[in-house]
Amino acid sequence: MSNTASNVSQIAGYAEAIGWLKGDPKQLLIDGKHVAARSGKTFKSINPATEDVLAEIAEGEAADVDAAVRSARRAFEEPGWTNIPPHARGKMLSDVADLVDKHADQLAVLETLDLGAPINVARNFVKYCAQTFRYYAGWPTKIMGTTSPSEPGRLIYGLREPLGVCGLINPWNAPLNQAATKIAPALACGNTAVIKPAELTNFTTLRLAELMLEAGVPPGVLNVVTGYGATVGSAITNHPDVNKVSFTGSTAVGKQILAASAGNFKKVTLELGGKSPNIIFPDADLNKAIAAAASTFTRNSGQICSAGTRLFVHESIHDEVTEKITKIAAGYKVGSPFEAGVELGPLISAKQMERVLSYMDAGRSQGATASLDGSRLGDVGFFVQPTVFCRVDNAMKIAQEEIFGPVLSIIPFKDEDDAVFQGNNTPYGLAAAVWTRDISRAHKVARRLQSGRVWINTYGEIDQVMSVGGYKQSGVGREMGPESIDAYTQTKSVIVRL
Repeated sequence: MSNTASNVSQIAGYAEAIGWLKGDPKQLLIDGKHVAARSGKTFKSINPATEDVLAEIAEGEAADVDAAVRSARRAFEEPGWTNIPPHARGKMLSDVADLVDKHADQLAVLETLDLGAPINVARNFVKYCAQTFRYYAGWPTKIMGTTSPSEPGRLIYGLREPLGVCGLINPWNAPLNQAATKIAPALACGNTAVIKPAELTNFTTLRLAELMLEAGVPPGVLNVVTGYGATVGSAITNHPDVNKVSFTGSTAVGKQILAASAGNFKKVTLELGGKSPNIIFPDADLNKAIAAAASTFTRNSGQICSAGTRLFVHESIHDEVTEKITKIAAGYKVGSPFEAGVELGPLISAKQMERVLSYMDAGRSQGATASLDGSRLGDVGFFVQPTVFCRVDNAMKIAQEEIFGPVLSIIPFKDEDDAVFQGNNTPYGLAAAVWTRDISRAHKVARRLQSGRVWINTYGEIDQVMSVGGYKQSGVGREMGPESIDAYTQTKSVIVRL
């Protein structure tokens, strides 16, 4: 394994990305201007593939959040944003999508450098970002009010209005996707925003904000404050002039945000952890099901909240499925995310690598059989090989806790009821999948699974029209799709005596 591709400098967008990274520390973006953190502090951004320092990042704190919120409040109340016609707001979001496409190569390289995702994965993230802005570009003209039947001489109607200032707090595992998922609907509905990217992955959020200014989004409508969750994130969630918080991340932090929202009754949307069941019945198209099962637990090195890390396989085909998945996963190439043919880049950090390795140890110590026994690869970069455990008991730690790494638990089941019971037997309910040629069974099982999304005979497909969110401890509310418009607006009833 090599940590760097020999021809990396020839990759489209690489020179532009490196040029953007050079110079002064990457600063906050408040009121349309790049500014240093008020404390003057910075922190280092580390390349997870090489462990080299990529850049210094401004370390924002509560005072910076306060300045950003004031900027967002001014922008929300000024006619330059509030009075923009819906068609013009939609055109602005469409222009953002065009600029994302124009700078797609640079954005993909920045994502790969920062996150460690293979360059082809990063390019798909960029495509999704552009698609998301185009989807929401169509919404400003379709956020409708209502009229209600009433007596003669009286008119009752309803308005749907923006909430105000939205605090957007993102995870590190798909930074550009997550930024688009929150920013686009918030602005489509007429809100302004303060966004905090994860401290481990800041580049593409900052670059996207610059492109939005270039597209004509007024200063202050979107502000970016980089820094740590304990300072910046906490300041956003506790700020009395933030009307809405949207957070994607761990369930533990989500609970803290929900508690903090009581301070001023903030509206809250939370997309949290997952331990998603992927269920294969004996009558499934096994070639497709097995290929998808191997792909989903290793995509982005397993750092996806909806990854199908609990694979439920009917006991009659358990050994066959295990053998084939093990063979596929063993053939995946782990290495530099810029290298051709690499399926798994590094994990995001040394801390995350140690966490994942500890779960591998837990699986072995609790008696799970490793049909593919992965470990750290090399001594530079945070590379971890895929691991497949078979005949796992659903009560084991590796089956109940979110690992966020390329670790698969294969769990046998007896029948449909057993598959549903075990699939639901977890605190989480973010996503699930069912593989079967029996269309009746497919729909029945999908209905019974306690999950915000269910895929049938596929896994991980996404579309902006689909809502995203979880049952149980996987979250509160929904993002994407029409439901996201409800999440970023509030309603007002008006009665008129004619």
